[in-house]
Amino acid sequence: MCSSPLILCTLLLLTVSSSNVFVVHAFVGTYGVNYGRIADNIPSPESVVTLLRANKIKNIRIYDADHSVLRAFKGSGVEIIVGLPNEYLKGISASQDSAVDWVKQNVEAFLPGTKIVGIAVGNEILGGGDAQLWEVLVPAVKNVYSALETLHLSKKIEVSSPHSEAVFESTYPPSAGAFKQSLLPYLKPLLQFFHHTGSPFYINAYPFLAYKFDPSHINLQYALFESNAGIYDDTTKLHYDNMFDAMLDASFFALEKLGFAKMEVIVSETGWASKGDGDEAGANVKNALTYNNNLRKRLMKKKGTPYRPKAVVRAYIFALFNENLKPGPTSERHFGLFKHNGRLAYKNGFKGLDSASAAASSFLSCKVSLICAAMVILLLGS
Repeated sequence: MCSSPLILCTLLLLTVSSSNVFVVHAFVGTYGVNYGRIADNIPSPESVVTLLRANKIKNIRIYDADHSVLRAFKGSGVEIIVGLPNEYLKGISASQDSAVDWVKQNVEAFLPGTKIVGIAVGNEILGGGDAQLWEVLVPAVKNVYSALETLHLSKKIEVSSPHSEAVFESTYPPSAGAFKQSLLPYLKPLLQFFHHTGSPFYINAYPFLAYKFDPSHINLQYALFESNAGIYDDTTKLHYDNMFDAMLDASFFALEKLGFAKMEVIVSETGWASKGDGDEAGANVKNALTYNNNLRKRLMKKKGTPYRPKAVVRAYIFALFNENLKPGPTSERHFGLFKHNGRLAYKNGFKGLDSASAAASSFLSCKVSLICAAMVILLLGS
């Protein structure tokens, strides 16, 4: 038991982890959104701030460190994880000075006004098509973290690297969750470093993609959080009534098998397409509405998974807008909670930009009126 005064005890608990490093928490609450911008027709960053405030969204991920976005978010209170794009990894991994310069220009320059709380180094590197990037991921992560230490920011900003499901050898049943052997020479050192720094394991988990590729064997209701018989894991004797939780527990089991039983898992991307090509099973408005609404309700309950009931689940939804310039099948351009113009993509419980702007304008008008009224009273009184 701590014998120091209460305030000192609290500070110690907040700043010391089992590995004696300061652990940064880059996620407030349980619900965040990915702000992708591969489009030429979406609202300005300033309008996005209005949209997020109106919908009380406090956590955002962007896939780069665009300065116009970071300037617009100054004073917004929204917490942002910025991305160090894949194309920078080789240069950053080879040069500590390059890492320091990148952090200075794209992070430090916007603090403290813009609440940058994390840096995602690369996106879906391991298991991806460029094996050369697998080799430079860990050095790049270490150089970025060292740059934060050099600039005295390592206690304020988390370093992470999101993964796709391609890192897994198996995920079914959840207790069989295991990483690909071919990736372990790259993945294990990364996990060891994240264990040392207290960073979570970020995974992009899409029941939509699983259903799309195998609709004949996957129960749609199971993928959508709707009523269904679910699955039973014979090894753990645990029952799963939705695929999202099963995917998370597969991650926990895979981490545990490598010796990282206590590592937090955060879903860096999940969502459901509202439109797709003819061969993209399940991609429609009804299913997107059902998945995203049920997911939001599930996250708001602040509960864990069957295997980790006390580990509160946190997730970033993909995505804020439909992005018209994304390559690939039609579904890639229709993951947005909002259309390109900021209006709702479907009735998902949020406020579209039109109503959000009207509310902001009304508030401003009311504020101005109150100020004017106060001035009149002062003048009359004089």
